[in-house]
Amino acid sequence: MAKRTLRERVTRLAMAVAVGGTAFQLSGCDPAVRNTLLTGLEETTGSLLTALNTAFFLSLQDDTSGDAADDSSITTTP
Repeated sequence: MAKRTLRERVTRLAMAVAVGGTAFQLSGCDPAVRNTLLTGLEETTGSLLTALNTAFFLSLQDDTSGDAADDSSITTTP
């Protein structure tokens, strides 16, 4: 299977969001159910974005803890 280009992936994501948005037309729904669903979606989306943001910035950090030139963390026993 060929890897999709960035444009194709973004287009698919936009279409999924548009279709998903129309699937959640909740105006005729019970207000308690609607509020519960929207609160859950908000919390899940927030948690996901926080996790992705944290992972992104952790991947940018310089990992010097395993550097062989740094002998301060190496302990030897006689």
